Amino acid sequence: MVIPDKENQGEVPLEGPVEIPAQRGFSISYKGKTLLSKIDPIAQAEKIIAEVPILEECLYFFPSPLYGYGLSVLLEKLKPGSAIICVEADDSLFEISKKSFSGFQGKSMCPALLHAKDAVSLCTFVNKTWGKRRFRRVETVHLGGGRLLYPELYSSLEKALRREIAVEWSNAMTLIRLGRLYTRNLIRNLALLPNSKNISSLNYASSPILVLGAGPSLDALLDELENLFGGRLPGPKERQFKIICVDTCLIALIERSIIPDLVIILESQHWNLKDFTGLMGRKIDAALDLSALPASARVLAGERYFFSTLWTDLRLFDRLKQKSFFPQVFPPLGSVGISGVAIALKISSGPVLAGGIDFSYSLDAYHALFTPGDRENRLKQSRLRGLVNAAAVLKEGSFIVRSKDGSTLRSEPGMRNYRELFEQQFGAEERLFDIGPTGLHLGVKNISLKEAISILKCKSNIRTTGDTGIAGDYSEEIIDFIKLELCDLIKLKDLLSGAVPMDTVLLQDLIEKTDYLWAHFPEAAGAGGRHPPLTDVSFLKRVRTEIDPFAKLMEMSLGELK
Repeated sequence: MVIPDKENQGEVPLEGPVEIPAQRGFSISYKGKTLLSKIDPIAQAEKIIAEVPILEECLYFFPSPLYGYGLSVLLEKLKPGSAIICVEADDSLFEISKKSFSGFQGKSMCPALLHAKDAVSLCTFVNKTWGKRRFRRVETVHLGGGRLLYPELYSSLEKALRREIAVEWSNAMTLIRLGRLYTRNLIRNLALLPNSKNISSLNYASSPILVLGAGPSLDALLDELENLFGGRLPGPKERQFKIICVDTCLIALIERSIIPDLVIILESQHWNLKDFTGLMGRKIDAALDLSALPASARVLAGERYFFSTLWTDLRLFDRLKQKSFFPQVFPPLGSVGISGVAIALKISSGPVLAGGIDFSYSLDAYHALFTPGDRENRLKQSRLRGLVNAAAVLKEGSFIVRSKDGSTLRSEPGMRNYRELFEQQFGAEERLFDIGPTGLHLGVKNISLKEAISILKCKSNIRTTGDTGIAGDYSEEIIDFIKLELCDLIKLKDLLSGAVPMDTVLLQDLIEKTDYLWAHFPEAAGAGGRHPPLTDVSFLKRVRTEIDPFAKLMEMSLGELK
């Protein structure tokens, strides 16, 4: 730390954190960086604040705020729904800021000060402090030179905040569009649990796992792997490793006579059935999200393992998590390829090799050969329409990216977000390797296919699966659970239809308990799961219309279970 020398107007180094009053004509420096201006730092800070746009639902991000000069001015102008987050990565400077920020305590609005050195802790703090989907944008304000001590860190924190907000709102849009379907699928899949197993019962011991996505690079990857293995990949009983694939590339593997050990099924909509054309009754094991399309769970005849992803905060999940039949929970990663990697890392202690997870595409290939999308594209080929569908490939929002091999590919904002999520989830995972020849860099160690072969040929202690899991013993427990949920729906229906006298306390309780009825409403999804007041008649009418379809689904599941 450096403090001003009043006699010489210079700088004198001093060890340790100290409080230094702002004075005209003196600089404050630390580790070779000037932290505050020599000319009236308070006025300079207030001048910067005066130029900051005042926006609604905005999170103002201040990296290395030091004394927080100018913040009180911004606080007076903040619009509803906006807030200030100040982040300090340096230990010594944080102690100075913490003492300076104590003056804001007790005020109706005050800036939040966080000592953070990673994006996870920052985003977690923001969600816990203000809740999800509170902000729509991030505005970064630089008040001093402290940010120059860790420029890359602060830049990554800013990007993480922007990405978190973008993902949250993207999730809100998905919830509005598909939230009802996710819950409907979950209710129908409860009837399948007695004849299925929990993904937690699946154990591949220390077996290496090859996780395959359906990206365009899959074809070249499989060609080279087959060549290195002497013409073909060994069958399930011959190989020393396991193959996990996403549902979209299952047909592509079958066309090469490659039988995977496990297929990951995540999709909740009906077009997922195209991934299993001609495969009805094939004995291939599948791992399914509890919100996946119920019809997809009935196609393959192998072992069926369920897992759960909690796509939003629901009290329904709180009740389910207390039940012994509820499958193991995985984070809602959105991409079936990312979920496949997460499952592979969970069910094996050995190395995991990822290929075909590209998050990009070429002008003539969006997916690998023989996948449903590739087949559809080829069926549409004619004299007037080639394999390159410029309207689809060069659609608005797509952009050029640099592939791992130096070539150029195209990607989209959604794919880029998934790529960022992949690195965020697995960037520090030492057991995970990227073997895709092309596509975006995944943020994990990339190895050659020869290195991959040496890993896959390594003999290991293979154990395919345990005997525990969801079994028929839980049928009665599932039946009792559905009956209780159905009872709550009937009570709520009676209140809203006037069949019984209105009880506002009971109404409030039932609305909260049956949040799956309204969590997908735009006003609830956009408010982080908070419903409108019960005086909102429109809201109550829409809740009433949701009751009968959900009650019917529960009755259908009860019928199957009995």
